Amino acid sequence: MISKELHGPWALIAGGSEGLGESFAHRLAAADINLLLLARNAEKMEALAAQIRAQYPVEVRICAADLTAPDMLATVTEATDGLEIGTLLYIAGAGGKPYPLIDQPWDEALSTIQLNVVGQTALARHFGKAMADRQRGAIMLVGSLGCVAGSKRLAVYTAAKAYTQILAEGLWAELTPLGVDVAALLIGRTRTPALERSEIGNNGEMAVAETDDVADFALENLQNGPVIVPAELQQAFDGLRSMPRRKAVEIMTRSLEPQTTNEK
Repeated sequence: MISKELHGPWALIAGGSEGLGESFAHRLAAADINLLLLARNAEKMEALAAQIRAQYPVEVRICAADLTAPDMLATVTEATDGLEIGTLLYIAGAGGKPYPLIDQPWDEALSTIQLNVVGQTALARHFGKAMADRQRGAIMLVGSLGCVAGSKRLAVYTAAKAYTQILAEGLWAELTPLGVDVAALLIGRTRTPALERSEIGNNGEMAVAETDDVADFALENLQNGPVIVPAELQQAFDGLRSMPRRKAVEIMTRSLEPQTTNEK
């Protein structure tokens, strides 16, 4: 579990305006941890901050920033100046619309890489150094079961999710001996506004997890890194990793592509 005593008084939630970020925010506030919400939509964050302040005796600040912007780290550094960020939750990482890479607009492909690769690396490096110096802290990078194999029309997205897993594994090896808990949380379809906005979420045959259940699982299993997978996904995760790569890619493609039977 995350706690103020073990990890520190402040948590930074990147992707903290809605969905899974909202569920984590409530649970951290209930644990008496102050929050800095980081996302693009200031209005949504203000509404969530007001809700949390009304329910819990914690301080909540917001930082409106684009995690893909070149000056993102400078913006976040300024917003966290003087705060002991003991927990970093990097939740942002939506995939957008599926495209074959050769047809995908370059700015969309680059944005996926910046959000899922550059952004989380920059924040993990920046805040991880202070956590290591204090010998306490927690870093959780939220990834996807899509990390286990590439997929047609989602090549960049699945590659970026693979990076999240491997980065967390390396950070776990480096930082756990220094008192910092690290884990990659690999989730499947989760009922979030981002999923509803994405064509990736249109496969009605796939089960959808609830954000509160995912957040509860993640916080209960933080110390079980470097990779934590909800029980209902563990068999699929292990199976896809162990099978021949061609078969894994074929299965991943079928599972992530929108189903034509559901299209109007």
